[in-house]
Amino acid sequence: MNTPLSNATLPSITDIPTPGYDRSQVRPTIVHFGVGGFHRAHQAMYLDRLLGSDPAWGICGVGVRPADERMRDALLPQDGLYTLTLKHPDGAVETSVIGSIVDYLYAPDDPEAVIERLADPGTRIVSLTVTEGGYNFSASTGEFDADNPEIVADLSENKPPTSVFGLVTEALSRRRDRGIESFTVMSCDNIAGNGHMARATFLAYARLRDAELAAWIDDHTRFPNSMVDRITPATPADLADEVTARTGIVDNWPVVAEPFTQWVLEDDFSCGRPALEQVGVQVVEDVTPYELMKLRLLNAGHQALCYFAHLLGYRYVHDAAVDDDLRTLLRRYMTEEGKPTLQPLAGVDADDYIDTLLERFANPAIADTIARLCQDSSNRIPKWLVPVIRDRLADGGSVDLAAAVVASWTRYAEGLDESGNPIAVDDPLADRLVPLARQSITEPLAFVREQSLFGDLADHDAFTTPYLRTLESLRTKGARATLTELLS
Repeated sequence: MNTPLSNATLPSITDIPTPGYDRSQVRPTIVHFGVGGFHRAHQAMYLDRLLGSDPAWGICGVGVRPADERMRDALLPQDGLYTLTLKHPDGAVETSVIGSIVDYLYAPDDPEAVIERLADPGTRIVSLTVTEGGYNFSASTGEFDADNPEIVADLSENKPPTSVFGLVTEALSRRRDRGIESFTVMSCDNIAGNGHMARATFLAYARLRDAELAAWIDDHTRFPNSMVDRITPATPADLADEVTARTGIVDNWPVVAEPFTQWVLEDDFSCGRPALEQVGVQVVEDVTPYELMKLRLLNAGHQALCYFAHLLGYRYVHDAAVDDDLRTLLRRYMTEEGKPTLQPLAGVDADDYIDTLLERFANPAIADTIARLCQDSSNRIPKWLVPVIRDRLADGGSVDLAAAVVASWTRYAEGLDESGNPIAVDDPLADRLVPLARQSITEPLAFVREQSLFGDLADHDAFTTPYLRTLESLRTKGARATLTELLS
């Protein structure tokens, strides 16, 4: 007989791990914006491990977007419970029930309830996985977008705010007025300097609202940086049926992830913090060296793989990652160009890390897609790969492989594959990038002269020479022959 997840049915689930603590004793002292697959596979999982020894760090999830209604409708009938399935490269599968989310509020239903939860003295951390776009930076200026209609409405209309910025800032205002210390704002997004970004954007919003409040936030609110890592694809359509067939549990929205997980967190909190180091989190003074290693090897490595892979006809990451040419490209980019730009990191072997990445990319059980890696390239390449190129040029090093990756993106962004079939370029700047990529057929540097993405790289011969050579080869010889020549 199948068992729907809930507090009432939890005691009857005996075949897989379930929360080893009394959920009725858990206090939701963390309010999290952006409850999606990654949050549930990562931060919520770590806190689930901790709650057995310290019930003071439960999570209240908050949704602010229309798409979050689905999460509300999935989690509330299950009392916040859900299953996490880990899939190993050897085919082994582990499923457990996670219980750290003990409440969920959908802000459009009752924004005042969200604000009061945030303002409550019991709330000690506000955490975020809202994606890079959620921080409301203007793509053209790099500054907080004060012209965003949602921000304009929150600042000018006499009604409850609807944005994360409006909700959090109103709550901080109430805490200040009531003499309650500030909570910590803890970004868990996959962004370099995510704490710095959160600080800059929340302060920018607060200054637009009230300069004195902004000064209080600046003085009292901490914004720790963090580095987060776990490959977590979108929940496959058949995962719920698979979980039910294997465990008998009916889960409205299960999540699947790889076994590997890492969280490096800066020890900088306003209002106390959970003892996350007890459950495998690396709590450190400076996240930067760890962040650089991940962004310049794992994240940039994904970009090194995905465009060539798509042009070669691959649609799944694990298939592409065992292609001899692509695997060689990945290892050589990471070892020869990415690794030399990293900062020293005591106790970490970068070569071992690279070996682990290649194994993770090749995990067939995750079924991560090439299309996902190709999304939002205009946000990814400038932040993950361009800094590697700049550092290498500054040191007089070769950038042949990184330049080839940029060339593969240019070729992909033309919007047609080698058989003339359309490529759906899923990028917020697609309307600009596709014409530029096609323009580069007759004006070879047109794409990389886009300064908002590449700065002045088009003026550096050490970059443009390998870039143009690879781009011409991709167009005349195809991806396979290009890789063969590049790696010879």
